[in-house]
Amino acid sequence: MRLSPVQIQTIKQQAADLLGDAARIWLFGSRGDDDARGEDIDLYIETPQRLENRASAAARLGARLQRRLGDQRIDIIIVDSATPPQPIDEVARTRGIPL
Repeated sequence: MRLSPVQIQTIKQQAADLLGDAARIWLFGSRGDDDARGEDIDLYIETPQRLENRASAAARLGARLQRRLGDQRIDIIIVDSATPPQPIDEVARTRGIPL
């Protein structure tokens, strides 16, 4: 995994602050593979609470993370209790790394 302990803690803390302590986070994509070359951070987050606007929550979390982690591309997928299942869900959960 190509994230530092400080980066992991920052991601977990900011997600908990915005989505609650029950939010579960996976890192997937190139940053989860030590041999890959991609630099973007791909996060898949599940929360048991229902969100009024998942896209807005993802944008707010992304902005918080960029302020704390520096200017880099961060892609965030947030799934709540009302989100219909998508193929990416299984990919992120099975191939991703829980944080």
